[in-house]
Amino acid sequence: MNYEVIALILFAAIFLFLMTGYPVAFVLGGLSVIVGIIFVPDFLDFLPLRIMGTLQNYVLLAVPLFVFMGLTLEKSGIAEELLRSMGVLFGKVKGGLALSVVIVGTLLAASTGIVGATVIAMGLISLPIMIKKNYSIPLATGVIASSGTLGQIIPPSVVLVLLGSVLNVPVGELFKAAIVPGMLLVLAYILYILGFAFVYPDKAPALPEEEIRLYKSANYLSKLLKSFLYPMVLIIAVLGVIFTGIASPTEAAAVGALGAILLTLFQKKLSWKLLKAVSIESTHLTSMVFMILIGATTFSLVFRGLGGDKMLISMIEGSNLTSYQFLLLVMVIVFIAGFFIDFIEIIFIIVPIVAPIFAKFQMDPLWIGILLALNLQTSFLTPPFGFALFYLKGVAPPEVKTSDMYKGIVPFIMIQLGVLLLVAFFPKIL
Repeated sequence: MNYEVIALILFAAIFLFLMTGYPVAFVLGGLSVIVGIIFVPDFLDFLPLRIMGTLQNYVLLAVPLFVFMGLTLEKSGIAEELLRSMGVLFGKVKGGLALSVVIVGTLLAASTGIVGATVIAMGLISLPIMIKKNYSIPLATGVIASSGTLGQIIPPSVVLVLLGSVLNVPVGELFKAAIVPGMLLVLAYILYILGFAFVYPDKAPALPEEEIRLYKSANYLSKLLKSFLYPMVLIIAVLGVIFTGIASPTEAAAVGALGAILLTLFQKKLSWKLLKAVSIESTHLTSMVFMILIGATTFSLVFRGLGGDKMLISMIEGSNLTSYQFLLLVMVIVFIAGFFIDFIEIIFIIVPIVAPIFAKFQMDPLWIGILLALNLQTSFLTPPFGFALFYLKGVAPPEVKTSDMYKGIVPFIMIQLGVLLLVAFFPKIL
């Protein structure tokens, strides 16, 4: 049998096994090693060098540091106080609670970037209040889930760090390029909420005057300043040193991790118990990412050893696809894959295969990285495996149905795809 056909069979087999729920890292690494031993054993001699080269990538050190920073802030209670203060600030506006969720999601995205932590925090605090105030349940769940995913495009973002390492693009440049698309998403969310509240005022009401007055009577200005100040200090500390060239993204991630600890200390919430919990969870998440990375490195080596990459390039050349037609094809594949597998798997399985073809077409890898990041953001919302929906369903009150959540996220997925198209047609906005 032709080795190139075996490469395709390996690729298809990996996707089939992923559907069984078996751990991704072991599916990638295990199947690839078995196929490699049978068909290209000589190529496996290079595997230890490839794995060590990947693990020694200095840029990837930012992943555990950003994860640690986000978890520390989430457990310190900064998100909770910020949500309460912002809810009152926008309380007089119809749809004000939903607007506050978007603003808080933006600030948390720029200071933590952890989707699960953001969605759970906002789901626990905002969703019961919004339901109590007679908000449309689809709107409430859609706003919370989509705002929680902003951390995937607004820097500092783990997605951008991983994409930078795979596409060989400086992470700092990706961070800069992602700011405008991220802000466009936020603006589009706000406009949609205002439009919804205008058309359906009874489904997105303002807060009662007496409730706002009661909260403001208890040292409201001080609470608002503190809740804004802490995330902004961290945002400036992390992104400021990157954009000014003072530090690399990895060094900035270390600044962010230390800054999160200091902010928790200032709030008098730093304890051994908190540090232990954050450290264990950070280690767990980081280990998962790096095990998948090792498995993906193994797959990439065997796939190329079988000639899979050359076959794909020859197929693209033989099909006479233009660079933009190929880009459209990749974007559709990534979007559909997001229904079934995690963004990390897409980055480490699909992106390394298509990256050389983008390079052959001489397409800007920075632009491609931002398009992929926007596309991958939808994977957190698309059923049946949208992780933001899982997180939210886990903390939602009993009256929130899964069907309500699916209805609620559809407009926000359309908004995300709209911004993706905007960036695709007007790359100069980056």
